[in-house]
Amino acid sequence: MISSRRPEDPPLYYDAHLFVCCNRRPDGHPRGSCAAKGSEKLRDYMKARAKEMGLQRLRVNTAACLDRCALGPCMVIYPEGIWYKIETTADVDAVLERHVRDGGRAAELMLPAT
Repeated sequence: MISSRRPEDPPLYYDAHLFVCCNRRPDGHPRGSCAAKGSEKLRDYMKARAKEMGLQRLRVNTAACLDRCALGPCMVIYPEGIWYKIETTADVDAVLERHVRDGGRAAELMLPAT
């Protein structure tokens, strides 16, 4: 298990690092894929919306397979390690507003641990 941050660690470069799964499997794959479910457009919206909201010290990145495509489209926010299912731009707004901006959680969008 990785331990938590220590006082001697350098400051975080980003306060929040958002990884959006944009993995694409072949059509008809039994596990599906986040990209086939629209994650690329949602990632693009998230980047634009975060900038529009004036959110600082955050990074929205494309991720290859996060191994949860069956539950997707999905994303994870670090350093907390909170996973979300984002299906609409309203879901993206909820995550950006409640989790990133306000420091809370969009509980109804959170993915289970397993």
